[in-house]
Formats: sequence, structure tokens, C-alpha cells
Amino acid sequence: MKIQRPHVARNRDHVLAVLKEVLPPQGEVLEVASGSGEHAAYYAAQFPDLTWQPSDCNPKALASIGAWVEDANLPNLRAPLVLDLLLPAQAPTRANAVLNMNMIHISPWTVCEGLLALAGRVLGPGEPLILYGPFFVAGRDTAPSNLEFDEFLRSRNPAWGIRQLEQVAQAAAAQGLALERTVDMPSNNLSLIFRKE
Repeated sequence: MKIQRPHVARNRDHVLAVLKEVLPPQGEVLEVASGSGEHAAYYAAQFPDLTWQPSDCNPKALASIGAWVEDANLPNLRAPLVLDLLLPAQAPTRANAVLNMNMIHISPWTVCEGLLALAGRVLGPGEPLILYGPFFVAGRDTAPSNLEFDEFLRSRNPAWGIRQLEQVAQAAAAQGLALERTVDMPSNNLSLIFRKE
């Protein structure tokens, strides 16, 4: 059964503009934690020369992704992959780009570390890891809505919460991923572009 999330329609074109700048012209994109699958179906249609591999570890998400994949009926959109970032053996061994949206703030820090380790393994030199979501940035005023959101997340699970950009960049560097740039996005979100060194 297809799940539809209101935020997908609001953010997909803003993220698309970033993806058009940073994705390679050909190859395979591994989307980690694809959620409902709406982004995967939309982006696969926008990038016909890229193979799109959605993934998730949640059974409901995997069912929804599968329904979106079937409905889209695109030759470059694969069936969803079961991928738990804490189980590296499940992960593919190669991708030309890795995309992750709206996950690391609703996961324990170990999941973020697993994502960065995966990207460090599967990407080749110069290939991108793209993260999208809310981040705290040192020296920048934090929007009140992000502070409230962070408090809400931590009330649901103390291991969750908006991550510090600098902490993510440091953990990425340990996996051979250099932060190339950040892109301000609507609703106080950021896109982070890393490149494998």
C-alpha cells in the first residue's frame, strides 16, 4: 500500500535542484532510508540515465516503496532493498552516489555513523554523499522551530535529535568523505554535499 507524506511534495523540487548539480550523469544512486518511496519514484523519473536503488529497514516503508516502484513502472527504478545500517553485511558494495533524507535526526547516532561508513565503502573518488534535513550549525542562530523540533524528538527518544553539522562532518571525514558545501533549503533545512576523497 502506497504511503503519501505531505512534506515530500513540499521539498522534492528543492532537493531536485541540488541533485541536478551534484549527481553524476550516469551510474547508480543508492537512496538510504527511502521512507514512503515517493522521492525514489519522482527522482528516478527525473534522471532516466541513473539507476535508482531505494532501500529501508522498516517493513511498512518497504511495502510502500514497492507499491510506488510498481506504479511508476520505470526501467531505472529498482525494487526496494532491505538495508539496516547497523548490519553492514546487508549493504551493496558499490554505488556512484548515496542520498539520505530526513533520517539522522530520527535515529540514534550509531545509525548516522553506519550511513557514513557505508558511503565511505561504496563510493569512489569524487562521488557524492548527499544528506538533507535539519542541522545545528556552530556560529549560526538556530530557528526557534528547530529548537522546538529537537526538544520534541528527544522527548520521543533520547537517542534522537537534530545533529551538529560539525559533528557529522568530522565523522564523515573519518570515512574519507570531505564536506564540499552546504546548501540552505526551505523550512530551516540544509543539504550537505560530501565527496569521497
